[in-house]
Amino acid sequence: MNWLKNMNLPNKLTCLRMVMIVPFIIFMLYGRGEGVYKVLSLVFFIGASFTDMLDGKIARSRNLITDFGKFMDPLADKLLVCSALICLVDLDRLPAWVCIVIIAREFIISGFRLIASDNGIVIAASYWGKTKTVSQMIMVVMLIIHFTKESAPALYYLQNFMIYAACALTVISLCDYIIKNKNVISMQK
Repeated sequence: MNWLKNMNLPNKLTCLRMVMIVPFIIFMLYGRGEGVYKVLSLVFFIGASFTDMLDGKIARSRNLITDFGKFMDPLADKLLVCSALICLVDLDRLPAWVCIVIIAREFIISGFRLIASDNGIVIAASYWGKTKTVSQMIMVVMLIIHFTKESAPALYYLQNFMIYAACALTVISLCDYIIKNKNVISMQK
């Protein structure tokens, strides 16, 4: 436990985000996303998402950027979002193809980052990547709440719009990433 005590605050928040994924999944799937389980899963998802925003702000403002944080922060984000998407597919709230598109993008970007890292290049998140993340978080929150056409027609249509917007922004951010970093591919022999 000494390693945890020696860790800086942004890295502790990243670890907390990873720990929060477990109860989030349990509440989503055990309670089938209904009743008190819906509220608890929403609290854990929003809390974990908040730590994502907070750890980055603290790390940049206090110059606490570490190799651990560079590696674990995006991994924690991917685990959180992918876990949520898979739960939502299981609950029939999200089409599987949307989940596949989003997860495929994450694998492709992770591969790019790995190749870039092997060549001493650090690829920072872009505007499109950050916008994609925000849209995915909003989509997931709306799908956890689960608006229906009968209970809240306007929010139901907004929820469906967010699914397609998040998917489109995922593809746009992937294209932007590949175009901006095509030199990474050319480094391979």
